[in-house]
Amino acid sequence: MQRLTSIEEFKELQDRLVTDRDYGIPAIVIPAGTCGQASGANDLIRVAKRELLNRGLTDKIRLRITGCHGFCEAEPSVLIEPTGTFYPRVDIKQMVRIVEAVRDNQVLDDLLFVDPVTGTAVEKQCDIPFFKTQVRTILARNEKIDPIRIFNYMRNDGYLALAKALAKGTPTWVVEEIKHSGLRGRGGAGFPTGVKWELLAKQRNGHGKFLVCNAHEGDPGAYMDRSLLMGNPHSIIEGMIIGGYATGANEGIVYVGNEYPLAIKHLIIALRQAREFGLLGEDILGTGFSFDIKLVRGAGAYVCGEETALIRAIEGRMGEPRQRPPFPIEKGINGKPTAINNVETWANIPLIIADGASQFAKVGTKGNTGTKIFSLVGNIKNTGLVEVPMGTTIKEIVYDIGGGPPGKAKIKAVQTGGPSGGCIPAEKFDLPIDYDSLAEAGSIMGSGGMIVMDENTCMVDVAKYFMKFLKEESCGKCFTCRKGTQRMYEILEDISEGKGTLDQLDLLEELAIAVKDTTMCGLGQTASNPVLSTLRYFRHEYEDHIRNKRCKAFVCKELVGAPCQAACPIDTEAWRYVAHIARGEYEEAYQVIREANPFPSVCARVCSHPCESQCRSGTAGTAPVAIRALKRFVTDRVDPSVYKPKRAAKTNGDAPKIAVVGSGPAGLTAAHHLSLAGHKVTVFEADDRPGGMLVSGIPAFRLPREVLGKEIDALLADGVSLHCNTALGQDFTVDSLFEDGFKVVFLATGAHRSRRLGLEGEDCRGVIPAMPFLKAFNLDGEQLARGRVAVIGGDNSAIDAARVAVRQEDVESVTILYRRTRDEMPAFEEEIEAALVEGIDLQILVSPVGLHTEGGAVTGVTVIRNRLGDRGPDGRRKPVPIPGTETDLPFETVIVAISEEPDPATIADASSQPLEAGANGTLRSDPATLTTSRAGVFAGGDLVTGPNTVVEAIAAGKRVAWTIAPNLRGDELKQPGAALLPEVYVEPVPLADDELEEAD
Repeated sequence: MQRLTSIEEFKELQDRLVTDRDYGIPAIVIPAGTCGQASGANDLIRVAKRELLNRGLTDKIRLRITGCHGFCEAEPSVLIEPTGTFYPRVDIKQMVRIVEAVRDNQVLDDLLFVDPVTGTAVEKQCDIPFFKTQVRTILARNEKIDPIRIFNYMRNDGYLALAKALAKGTPTWVVEEIKHSGLRGRGGAGFPTGVKWELLAKQRNGHGKFLVCNAHEGDPGAYMDRSLLMGNPHSIIEGMIIGGYATGANEGIVYVGNEYPLAIKHLIIALRQAREFGLLGEDILGTGFSFDIKLVRGAGAYVCGEETALIRAIEGRMGEPRQRPPFPIEKGINGKPTAINNVETWANIPLIIADGASQFAKVGTKGNTGTKIFSLVGNIKNTGLVEVPMGTTIKEIVYDIGGGPPGKAKIKAVQTGGPSGGCIPAEKFDLPIDYDSLAEAGSIMGSGGMIVMDENTCMVDVAKYFMKFLKEESCGKCFTCRKGTQRMYEILEDISEGKGTLDQLDLLEELAIAVKDTTMCGLGQTASNPVLSTLRYFRHEYEDHIRNKRCKAFVCKELVGAPCQAACPIDTEAWRYVAHIARGEYEEAYQVIREANPFPSVCARVCSHPCESQCRSGTAGTAPVAIRALKRFVTDRVDPSVYKPKRAAKTNGDAPKIAVVGSGPAGLTAAHHLSLAGHKVTVFEADDRPGGMLVSGIPAFRLPREVLGKEIDALLADGVSLHCNTALGQDFTVDSLFEDGFKVVFLATGAHRSRRLGLEGEDCRGVIPAMPFLKAFNLDGEQLARGRVAVIGGDNSAIDAARVAVRQEDVESVTILYRRTRDEMPAFEEEIEAALVEGIDLQILVSPVGLHTEGGAVTGVTVIRNRLGDRGPDGRRKPVPIPGTETDLPFETVIVAISEEPDPATIADASSQPLEAGANGTLRSDPATLTTSRAGVFAGGDLVTGPNTVVEAIAAGKRVAWTIAPNLRGDELKQPGAALLPEVYVEPVPLADDELEEAD
């Protein structure tokens, strides 16, 4: 190998390499970074080599082995150049077909990436959503370069930037270019790189200077630097040589963790090649400038990410920080001036010098120029490395590039900056990613780790996990860091185990601030970020762990015995009755169900079954146990009389009277449990029969009236009086109830008023709100629909209205108009499917913008087509009208089912003392005790939450019954005392021999 002795020699060689480049010859590119090799890339390489040799194609098709391309989720992948054809998740047999296809200039459509949103195949890599919106100035070079071949790097303009800098002959020019570019260190602190270099250049050069590449990257989930180092080591080497020339440094060190063997291997090869070519060592390219780089392997201590600790580790001492000043730029390795930057910073240097500082500064935002690489991991469809301009929003990265959540669970937060970073909630995903914005939000940029967390993530557990990491990685030199992180972890552990107190929560916050303000190094100063950010944005989760002994993410094992039970709002031990069913013990199973649920047969038909979403079987990758179906199996077969509720002693005549307003699931549940406790309860119902939304809102074909009637009758047995046709605000008020001797009033009037469209003509004949439409049919058998029927909306009431309408005699057809896609409809999937089976037409991405009327009756609806726009805080994409797509549709009946709400006028007229209102006509009450702003008045169910599920309403009824008794005694209202964990053991049924064989 020829040693280059001048810039002219280098340029001649580089020109020859570019001239000899195989323009037009197709190339099979196989990324073989760590993730690629772990997924099977080495097998693809062997097959590709074999096929090219056996078919005599080595002169017609090139094979290039590269580092990571970034799309880890698609590995092992294959890229075809120059067409840009991309094949994800390739196996050995497919690799053979790909070689044949490249030979024949064909594209294998069945192997292409399929867009999960549109369902269409995408041929070119640049058109795949993951790549489409990225700006890949650094990562794109990984695709062009075989990391162990220096000629490959030179063919792609490698070391041209070095030649340009050396040709200028003025180190000051290089420093000014870096300053003008606005490049900030990509290692976390974001200090301006040009300023750091300028300070180093001004230091005396009597004993030498050091440049350091920090490739340690100790953040869990971060692998940007590793991928750059293994995929394009020469770019880091070139950047460091340029830095040495600019600052007068003569020694360079790459500090890398020993756990990155592939990166180390490629770096060793690249350093050897650079020395052999005269690009490293003495008298580089005959300019008289000397600079060499050596590799130092680290042991993996996280604290070595801090500059002074890193310097001590390089010197062979224990990695622990020291006080500053003096700063490393003045006194670093072996007492010599030292400048430290991370891998990504060094990789940017050749780009800035080659293309010019002005060109680099055009990307990003003022004060935050260039691109930034993030490792996108966690609960996200498209994991991998993402390179975007600084200032890109979190929302764009998570949803447009990352593809959103892999399942139906919504994304809750993103953690940036590694263990010392903070958690940013979904409602702040419009935040631009730059150093200043993230710091203001309570997080940091860090080296670029980005962990996406969905609703199944417990933020208390997240804070505990990172605090455990940080306390173990603390060097222990600072007392406040050593003991502060330990104590914060202990408090978090208490909270996650249900032992925490609200006083501890205040102590945790105070301690976190103290650690942040008093520790010496960057680790300690940022160690509190996970705690402070989760307390700032997710304090309610901490309080839920403390007050209610609940982990709603079903993670904290001391609070979650069986996830199915923990997910059930009424604490039904689903695991237990399923076990009894398996043993054929159906009466025992019914007893378990009925102990927790006063409406077992109702919930067996209309429950939203949240238990199944957390079933261990379902989260393990198989189908969840059909818990609701098993519940129905039992309730349909067992006589309810087998259950004998435990009743308190009968009340005497002086017992306090309790009024329950509303006989829906919340009201009847509360009345039942209060009567079992020995209280005298009177239920007031505005309609002519009890049941609330169960009887008036849910059709009989979903909830048979005989089944419902039996359960309601059982609940109204002993100790409960019922007054129907008695409406709050009309026939009585809260004041009159207290005047009549009632000591406590529970308001559970539900949400019976349909929201309006807000269109002209909405009050004409034929336009019917969903709730009056359903009530007319369910209570009186009245058929209000005729002709062609439009149902506007996508929730359960819309589906119910459509299925009721299709059963009415004078109806010709039924069409549901929904403004989003089917996947985003809030209605239960099984109900949507049932509606489609019954012949109901579903038109998606349409919104009504006008009503047509004639003679006082509706004749049609004008709809406009929508496209999906930006995502809202809930992660759903907002429907955006498409101008010019208005269409007139003829309808004789329009049912408005866009949502329901309580009637605020009823509540306003109900009490002389105003009750604090919530949003959309709801009433505000304490989530734990259901107390309102007026003493003695409680509220729950849909009246408080808005339209919700039956099981949530039952839970509200149980909760209020649990808190009313101490209220009557004048005691402090109860809070949950302990987590609900399994206390009964049910012997499992052993598998039969044939079942065991099938399991194997």
